[in-house]
Amino acid sequence: MIQLQVTIMGQPYTLACKADEQVALQAACDYLDARMCTIRDAGRIKGNDRIAVMAALGIAAELLSTKAPAGPLSELSMAEVKLQISSMHTVLDAALAPQENLF
Repeated sequence: MIQLQVTIMGQPYTLACKADEQVALQAACDYLDARMCTIRDAGRIKGNDRIAVMAALGIAAELLSTKAPAGPLSELSMAEVKLQISSMHTVLDAALAPQENLF
């Protein structure tokens, strides 16, 4: 685990993550900071807790809008979809490997 120093809406935070997750966590913090600052700068909502809730609701709405409304992948997260695709690649590679000997 490593320690990552981030700033969200002017407030410093120390977060722990795995080394291979550092870039993704930093990107998530930057995204959250931008969303919260946009809400704060609009001036309609006061209080960091209310700003955080509004940002969370906006991000949750974005996430839910990216899910397919129906179908075989509708209940899967992006990580699960990527895993499914990776599994399909493995099966296809195994099936096509004997074909390479024909050419």
